[in-house]
Amino acid sequence: MRVVKTIDEVRKQVREWRAQGLTVGLVPTMGYLHEGHASLIDASHKDNDRTVVSDFVNPMQFGPTEDLESYPRDIDRDAQLVEEHGGDLIFNPEPSEMYHEGFSSFVDMTVLTQELCGLSRPVHFRGVCTVVSKLFNIVKPDRAYFGKKDAQQLAVIRHMVDDLNMDIEIIGCPIIREADGLAKSSRNTYLNPDERKAALVLSRSIALGKDMVKNGEKSCETIIGEMKKLISAEPLARIDYVKIVDCATMQQITKLDRPALCAIAVYIGKTRLIDNFFSEDV
Repeated sequence: MRVVKTIDEVRKQVREWRAQGLTVGLVPTMGYLHEGHASLIDASHKDNDRTVVSDFVNPMQFGPTEDLESYPRDIDRDAQLVEEHGGDLIFNPEPSEMYHEGFSSFVDMTVLTQELCGLSRPVHFRGVCTVVSKLFNIVKPDRAYFGKKDAQQLAVIRHMVDDLNMDIEIIGCPIIREADGLAKSSRNTYLNPDERKAALVLSRSIALGKDMVKNGEKSCETIIGEMKKLISAEPLARIDYVKIVDCATMQQITKLDRPALCAIAVYIGKTRLIDNFFSEDV
């Protein structure tokens, strides 16, 4: 397993693999890897002959008041996890390698990015689409793997691949949770002990919403109302959003009469966490 810093090194290695007739999977990450990322690497290792993991904290998807500088980084720790789970190459570039001086080309999207995280993080998905497009062009994978915890991101990437006729299969992988139910996230490391306990309100509200759907509730307003009530009872929690949207368009709906995504974003102290469930999985 190798760690490389340049685009040329990645392309050279992938060309060698292609010359041998090998398939290539890509797992795009921002590093500080956990069991959720490990599950993506496992899936790629199972499906492909070789797996590339990108480990890049992308400055383009952070707003001016967000946690770019404090976002956790540990490439040595990441390299150990990637090797243990069958990854073959880590691409760990500097920002200057990905965005040269004078960089001025971007990939943007409408509709799907206008709800949920797109409302409170207006530059986020432009950064995501741009960097993922670059990674696809650099690695040229057969398949790419993304977690369903970032459900809107997964929908955006799938739509971008379809719109731009990219010959890549996008694989969505299940949310991986801690033993107590909290969704795995690199940002969980920001939480102090009291906040870590309070953060369980996210998974409890998701469980409540799923139970309501399972029991036949069709009114989105009713489901959202009960979930918000539960979250608001936690003093350390501040709701960014609790919404139910159409899986295809990411636009809000009022009734569960089609495949839907229930997504939440909640601040625990200063840390913004997300979670979700799909109505079809209930």
